[in-house]
Amino acid sequence: MSTLKTPFRYDFVGSFLRPQKLKDAKADFAAGKITQDELEKITDDCVRDIVVKQKAAGFHAITDGEFRRKFWHLDFMWGFEGVAHEKKGGGVQFNGEMADLEATYLVGRVKAKEHPFVEYFKFLKQFEDENTVAKYTIPAPAQMYQQMIVPQNIAKTREFYEADDELIQDIGTAYQEVIAQFYEAGCRNLQFDDCTWGAIVGDAAKQRYKSLGLDIEDVKAQLLKVNNLALEKKPEDMVITSHICRGNYHSTFFTSGPYDSVADYVFAQENVDALLLEYDDERSGGFAPLAKVSPDKKVVLGLITTKKPELEDKETVKARIEQAAKYIPLDRLCLSPQCGFASCEIGNKLTEEQQWAKLALVKEIAEEVWK
Repeated sequence: MSTLKTPFRYDFVGSFLRPQKLKDAKADFAAGKITQDELEKITDDCVRDIVVKQKAAGFHAITDGEFRRKFWHLDFMWGFEGVAHEKKGGGVQFNGEMADLEATYLVGRVKAKEHPFVEYFKFLKQFEDENTVAKYTIPAPAQMYQQMIVPQNIAKTREFYEADDELIQDIGTAYQEVIAQFYEAGCRNLQFDDCTWGAIVGDAAKQRYKSLGLDIEDVKAQLLKVNNLALEKKPEDMVITSHICRGNYHSTFFTSGPYDSVADYVFAQENVDALLLEYDDERSGGFAPLAKVSPDKKVVLGLITTKKPELEDKETVKARIEQAAKYIPLDRLCLSPQCGFASCEIGNKLTEEQQWAKLALVKEIAEEVWK
């Protein structure tokens, strides 16, 4: 078992652009042209290929590129008892584009069962070596909680939960059990992906929650509570980090706003080992909130965008790292892209070659900054 721990000075979030071979296989499976076993064999081959490429790029974390899932978050929720999903043709409005999603809702109380993602992790883990460690990405507990209390789901949720605290308790407990499953499978590096904090920042979020009759400070407290509950039984030798995002779908975003209004919660009080923070443009605000990060956490600065192919200016990125270091010591900082390259199967609007060029830039800058 590799003893390496995330995050690394140069790192990445987790998802990669799906290769054409995999896209074709999924289309063929949907059309009934190949079997489930044939699809899985092709997917296995694609995971092997992406691991080889991650290693060749010189990175120390390896992921399966999230190739086995359609959505970065919903597929994981489907692995719990009490959760159902169906394709209804709806979605979520992003900036200038409707994100294609599947309706995911409760049909019972939330309970853990043998989660299929654990088997996916086991396949990835076999490729660890002395220079690399397998990292697996899952949506944060807060993400699942929010999914079940959005306006289109709340009536269904109330059939099984009279109060939000009951739902928080069941989700937190179920996550504890699934985290234990990952640990038993040899996972020592797990990453929560969490858009809830990114969705609650800014003036638009205040208005949205006010229109729903919700106190935004109460919502922040709930997000913190469910995430920390899930982490209560985390083994000491297991690293769990959190990637905070404002939405990433086909190079578009969901929301904008600085971290200031959530720093006292997630930066100061969430019991993760590191925060991977979106900081690729003005939508994320300044670095001052980093002063609120508790001293036990590292911060991975997401200064390289995955939303467009143009490479950032190296010296500009270095200058921004220096600015961030005014609020948190440089030795607690790392560098990465701001998000994955394909949060959903559709992926962002860049090529695989441009994807690897972005990662090469991350590595080059990090090696120069931290030597």
